[in-house]
Parts: sequence; structure tokens; C-alpha cells
Amino acid sequence: MYNGARTEKQRIRQEIRMISKGLSPEYRQEASREITLKVLNLPSWKKAKTVMAFRSMPEEPDTQALLETALREGKTLLLPRCLDGQRMAALPVKDLAELRPGRMGIQEPPVPEEGTELPEPDLVLVPCMAAAPNGIRLGHGAGYYDRFLEKHPVQTVCLCFRALLRSDLPAEETDIPVDFVISD
Repeated sequence: MYNGARTEKQRIRQEIRMISKGLSPEYRQEASREITLKVLNLPSWKKAKTVMAFRSMPEEPDTQALLETALREGKTLLLPRCLDGQRMAALPVKDLAELRPGRMGIQEPPVPEEGTELPEPDLVLVPCMAAAPNGIRLGHGAGYYDRFLEKHPVQTVCLCFRALLRSDLPAEETDIPVDFVISD
């Protein structure tokens, strides 16, 4: 792997953490509301029968309304579960109350019974620390989403606060760009 890109990503992650800490709760709430409305109006959201989303962390756009809307609209909602240090699975969720803290401290669905057929997503909502308008995203560095998306090539939408959009994000060969970046 190109070590320069990896080093640059670490530097940018530090910058992004500082910028993110400076975002007010009011900004985060209003921006999350705008991002939610934009996602709900996407043709790919309206058309999707199965949506993979994510349970947001405090520094990310709040996805609670999207998760609730997916369930209310009768969509199959999938959320990620880290299986080990390399892989994640998209597991179905029928009730958000069944989520429990997982490997990374993020709320995850329970492991399904062995032999359960896992649905394929029609649309994947992807988290990021920062994103570029061209679809390059900067995650936390573990590569879970890149490995998942490599095996599940479907429509992808990254949710990112406008204050964290950048045009200078480096990409490595293993980085999978998203189709759309939605911001406030």
C-alpha cells in the first residue's frame, strides 16, 4: 500500500476531529434534519425495498429518523455488525430496541440464527469522518465498509456534514468511492 496516502489520511483525521468538536449541537441537529430530508427524497431511497444504514455515532449526522422511517415504511432495514477485525455483516433489524453495543462500541443487531438467509441491500447509507464531492470518503481507518462494498456493489450514499466536506482526500487502491455524498 502507498504509505503516503495512509499518513495523509491520519493527518486529515486529526484535523477533522478538531473541526468536528467545534460543531455546535444546534448545527448538528439542523444539519442532520436537512440530510435526512434529502435522503428520504432520493429516488433510490423511495425505490429501495432493503436499506442498509448505520447507527450514528455522536460526531456523525444523526440517522435515528432514517432508521425509524425505514421500519415504518416497511423496508427491510439492515445494520452492520462487526464479525471480527476485518469483516462486517449487514443484518436485518425489526426493532431498534434489540440493538446492543458491539465490538466498536456501536449499537449492533444480534447475530441471527445459523442458516438464516441474509437479504442483499438495494441501497447502502455509508458513514464517514469526511467526504469529497467526487465520492471519496474518509472512514475511521478499519476498512470495514470498503471490504463490504467490494463484495456488495449496490447504490451507495455517504452522509456528511457540510463542514466536513473536503476536496483533498487521498484514496488508496482499496478505497471504494460512494455514488453520492449528501450533506446539509
